[in-house]
Amino acid sequence: MVDRFRIDGHKLMYHPERVWKLLEARDDWDLAQSVYPLYVEISPVGACNHRCTFCAVDYIGYKPLFLDTEVIQQRLGEMGDLGIKSVMFAGEGEPLLHKNIDQLVLAATQSGVDVSFTTNGTVMRDSFYEVLPSITWIKVSLNAGTSETYSQIHRTQESDFNLVIENLKRAVEVRNETDSACTLGIQALLLPENFDELEVLARIARDEIGLDYLVIKPYSHHLQSLTQTYREIDYSQFMELNERFSDLSTDDFKVVFRQNTMNKHSQGIEGDRYPRCFATPFVWAYIMADGSVYGCSAYLEDQRFNYGNINEHSFEEIWKSEKRKENLEFIREKLNIHECRLNCRMDEVNRYLDQIANDRVPHVNFI
Repeated sequence: MVDRFRIDGHKLMYHPERVWKLLEARDDWDLAQSVYPLYVEISPVGACNHRCTFCAVDYIGYKPLFLDTEVIQQRLGEMGDLGIKSVMFAGEGEPLLHKNIDQLVLAATQSGVDVSFTTNGTVMRDSFYEVLPSITWIKVSLNAGTSETYSQIHRTQESDFNLVIENLKRAVEVRNETDSACTLGIQALLLPENFDELEVLARIARDEIGLDYLVIKPYSHHLQSLTQTYREIDYSQFMELNERFSDLSTDDFKVVFRQNTMNKHSQGIEGDRYPRCFATPFVWAYIMADGSVYGCSAYLEDQRFNYGNINEHSFEEIWKSEKRKENLEFIREKLNIHECRLNCRMDEVNRYLDQIANDRVPHVNFI
């Protein structure tokens, strides 16, 4: 199966100038101040209308917080000026619950920043469909092939299953009617409760909705998660599913079975891992619904990774702050990478940077 979106890998190699700046600045604060992230994840809302059994950020408490529209519009404009390339609206809550989410999309795209969404897909309003042509991609979390299993995993009413399907059908219609390039897909965590329904889900996505892809990925346990249900899940028993999904892919629809990530999950923390985190505090950032800016989503509410708040300071001020300097020093000198979240969002990026920084690729000069 061809993963043309590199969902099971990374795309940092397509930004060589930023990679060079990062490697030059990794231990030099004077240089590091001006190395801005390529990508920022933004949580416009702390609240969520689902209580998924696998939720990584359940410990935050689904607080009814909403980013101030005017403030985040200003910060998005600033991000574009600073060279930030993309934002993903997702986070500790459901991003589409923000009543002005359409305005945030336009603020980003008008600043030259690409926009994407990870959402449960239940709250797609007319105003959201109107800005859909401006969005690069939308990925909906849909973790079952039947309404009964869906309601059990998402811990919501069964009717939400068909609601999401109908919302996605309309999204496809809008995309096609406007000749938009917006990529539309769904993702499902591979769990003991749903593994025998994912072929059904793939056929719904391909034949009934007309989506571009289905991503099947492993669960990754967050360090602070309250739920322990899937912490010891063994993915070796599911590897044979890859061949079954291969036959479901077509020229227009792909099933992306994240086998590479599942293999790393099976290896655990003792697997082939880099000695330090290179991605933080450089190539990405996370903005919580209360406005706090963090260098890593695995350490939300850990003040060692909190650089400041967009309600109080500009993004540039936050990125050049003493708190970020202290975090850089902490990661360089004290962070034990084996205590970090397995298969974190920057794992493949870190593996790539480690190969470059430490000459880990044999015969590298034989191009």
